[in-house]
Amino acid sequence: MSHGAGVKVISILGEDYSIKAPAGEEQTLMDAAMMLKAALADTKRKYPTLIGDRLLVLAAMNLCSQQIEMKKQHQQELERYQEQVSATVETIAKTIQG
Repeated sequence: MSHGAGVKVISILGEDYSIKAPAGEEQTLMDAAMMLKAALADTKRKYPTLIGDRLLVLAAMNLCSQQIEMKKQHQQELERYQEQVSATVETIAKTIQG
């Protein structure tokens, strides 16, 4: 019963990981691996002496920080949008009540 779910071998810091992707999620898995590798390379450039777990943890922290920042920005945009919608609705309500 292995239809749909592809096992991908992903190499991170010289270690191979066999990861089973849910059907249709193979591309997401590969993108995630590429993103992690990019974060690792970036972290390694900034902190050349870091190896193994320490490098992995710092890279992961970096990715999490970026994620939090993006969420904050998204939240602010959402709030601005909601304010605009509320203002529009109020204007319409006044017109209707006229």
